[in-house]
Amino acid sequence: MLALLVFGSIGTIVELLLLGHYEEGWQLVPLFLIGLALGVVLWHFVRPHAGNVRALQVLMLLFLFAGAVGVGLHLDGAAEFQVEIDPSQSRWEILKKAMHAKAPPVLAPGLMMQLGLLGLIYTYKHPALSAPGTASRERE
Repeated sequence: MLALLVFGSIGTIVELLLLGHYEEGWQLVPLFLIGLALGVVLWHFVRPHAGNVRALQVLMLLFLFAGAVGVGLHLDGAAEFQVEIDPSQSRWEILKKAMHAKAPPVLAPGLMMQLGLLGLIYTYKHPALSAPGTASRERE
């Protein structure tokens, strides 16, 4: 599962870079989160322990949040474009057209949510979280 998370993350970061998904500040959020997650995965791969499993869990929750916010931002951007084309459209028409828009693809940020869920599944009941002495090491 960790390999799937890494593969999906690398594919996503490459796609975002090829699409120029860095023109505005908020567009950097998925790039930053994915880069950070890849670093934590490397840390975890080299030396697995409760601290980096918890860090990965926090990042995966941030993936979920960023994906949900991203869907909203993409929907808002697509709806704004539809309003510019024809301001007399009803809200329902704008929503339908925005959902079918190719730019920005409204559900594309859902991939961040999928990656986040995959990472959370990997860390669920991870052995490093129940290793002897884990609680005392975390307090230090």
